[in-house]
Amino acid sequence: MPTFTPHDGVTRAYGVRGDGPGRPLVCLIGDPDDPSDPDDPSGPSGPNVPEELTPLAGRRTLVTLSARDADGRPLPADVVDALRVHLGQERIDLLGHLAGGELAVRYAAVHPDRVRSLVLVTPGAGADPAHSPERARRALGALTAPVAFLERGTEDAVALARAVAAFLDPAVRTVAVDGVRLAYRVAGPEGGRPLVLVHGRGESATTWGPVMGELAADHRVYAVDLRGHGLSDRPGGYGFDVFRDELGGFLKALGLAGATVVAHSMGAGAACLLAQREPALVGRLVLEEPPSFVPLDPPRPVPRRPDGRLAFDWGIVPATDAQLNAPDPAWRAGLRAITAPTLVLAGGPASHVPQDQLAGLAEAVPDARLVTIEAGHLVHETRPAAFLAAIREFGTG
Repeated sequence: MPTFTPHDGVTRAYGVRGDGPGRPLVCLIGDPDDPSDPDDPSGPSGPNVPEELTPLAGRRTLVTLSARDADGRPLPADVVDALRVHLGQERIDLLGHLAGGELAVRYAAVHPDRVRSLVLVTPGAGADPAHSPERARRALGALTAPVAFLERGTEDAVALARAVAAFLDPAVRTVAVDGVRLAYRVAGPEGGRPLVLVHGRGESATTWGPVMGELAADHRVYAVDLRGHGLSDRPGGYGFDVFRDELGGFLKALGLAGATVVAHSMGAGAACLLAQREPALVGRLVLEEPPSFVPLDPPRPVPRRPDGRLAFDWGIVPATDAQLNAPDPAWRAGLRAITAPTLVLAGGPASHVPQDQLAGLAEAVPDARLVTIEAGHLVHETRPAAFLAAIREFGTG
């Protein structure tokens, strides 16, 4: 167990858990369920990670320190600063867990310039008001770093990890759409022409990778994690129509009406339905390997969930498969209501999507063209240069 020695001369142990990329997350642990040695929480065994924080270890390296000394007294803020120096960090990302939040707040109030970000995991409603966000905000008057308050008991461990990861990643922002927290990434010059990227099933905003960087040269690019994906909430209630409404809410919430929408697979299905229902929200539309909303023949059987932890909510799969097997006939008929100039990108015979159906979809949209790039279903990943050339020739770039 690693140790450090503050100015008081008392050697203290700290824990290290996980090997996530980036800077360590310093976690001050001090709740009654602290699983470290109750007789000596700062001793050789060091503090363990509370169960509800363990999923964070897959995203960040967690450095844990008990907020109490061996006699159960709160640690002084200088001990936290000594740990910061020991870790070689000019500033730290700091998490205070329950009673450990009091030490985190004291440290941030005394050393506001040494805190990069602060997360306070507070008790749920009705708990001790000493841990309340209102009290913490009053104490943090001089702190300019971002602060997040998350309530224990209102989110499960995995959801808590997603919320913390989204908050700590400087590239990720969040917005609430109908009570659902959506994570999204932004790149490109402010004031640039807005362009929204929408991922496929089981993917996230990170799937766009270099494509997003290239488009950000002359666009303000927004890549969203739809519900159940990436760092966004997983509230259940999935389907193409749900994603359609959510995408529309995202555009409205960020003031992006009239943006170019570039969408892949499941996301392309949602974007296609949105362009039918609310044409004013979509300026130009790029549909990469979209579903054509022709009933599948043969239909897909009920899928079996793979073992292990998934990067998305499995409930999305049976919900969208059922709609692909028997889509609402209005979705196909509504193609003629799309007014946005539309580019349909097909992946050729290596794709599992019937290419003749994509051709039929392009014919049904009044102002659409079809371009085939021999790449299979993942055109933007397999042949990013050809993908970018096609959408730029379409007028997006």
